[in-house]
Amino acid sequence: MTAAAAARASEPLALVCGGGRLPGDIAAKGAATGRPVVLFALTGWADPAVVERFRHHWVPLARYGAFRRLMRQEGCRDVVVIGGLTRPSPFGLRLDWGTVQVLPKVLRAFRGGDDHLLSSVGKILEADGFRLLGAHEVAPDILAPAGLFGTRAPTARDDADIALGLRLLAATSPFDVGQAVVVGDRYVFAVEAAEGTDRMLARVAELREAGRLKMPRGVGVLVKAPKIGQDRRFDLPTIGPQTVDCVARAGLAGLAVAAGGVILAEPQEIARRAEAAGVFAMGVSAPEASP
Repeated sequence: MTAAAAARASEPLALVCGGGRLPGDIAAKGAATGRPVVLFALTGWADPAVVERFRHHWVPLARYGAFRRLMRQEGCRDVVVIGGLTRPSPFGLRLDWGTVQVLPKVLRAFRGGDDHLLSSVGKILEADGFRLLGAHEVAPDILAPAGLFGTRAPTARDDADIALGLRLLAATSPFDVGQAVVVGDRYVFAVEAAEGTDRMLARVAELREAGRLKMPRGVGVLVKAPKIGQDRRFDLPTIGPQTVDCVARAGLAGLAVAAGGVILAEPQEIARRAEAAGVFAMGVSAPEASP
């Protein structure tokens, strides 16, 4: 490590936190390296029980001026954005002067999919001298490994569904839509869009209950992977124990995620719930799947 890199590694790391437990896990892993960590928790999204274990500031969305000032006061230059966040409407945001100054860039950022939006926000931060990092750069072990997460393995039919799902996600990547699909017996049940993975799976469960899916339970696979060319510092797809529960409720055989390209929240619990539910969970090779 160069002297400059060593000096930077001793500076406080900023975590911009959305919802869920993952921001706390990343903060703990960062702190375990000896690096100071400061959480910038997004009001209305971040969980106080997660945030308040660490040094933190609460920042309302669209108060970029306040965020920038606090970042500089804390001496932070490296920034990680992590956690769940519902895409807001740009017209319902209460802006501070710092946000107004970059408003044309913000409005242009909203004219596209999530990857375009987040990459544009990253450019605004970089223009102010901050450096964006992916969560996996702070904690490489959060990425899904290749292979089974439990003991249950996919069938040959499941393997064919996984392959089709990966091809479909690669084909839809240029349109900057969702990062997950459900495929059963080479039939596409659902493609993720703005609703997110859990609600997509709930939709599959409803289709089964309504008789719109005639295939028996135990047929179908959730396939999840990052978009081709995605800025991997932001919004890497994530699965957690709740995802496994949703897969089971949807009557699927299991789930497959891009090894090295999907974040696992609570990996041991994912494996435990998959075993308990009788579904498989695994990491598979996919285009651009390496970190």
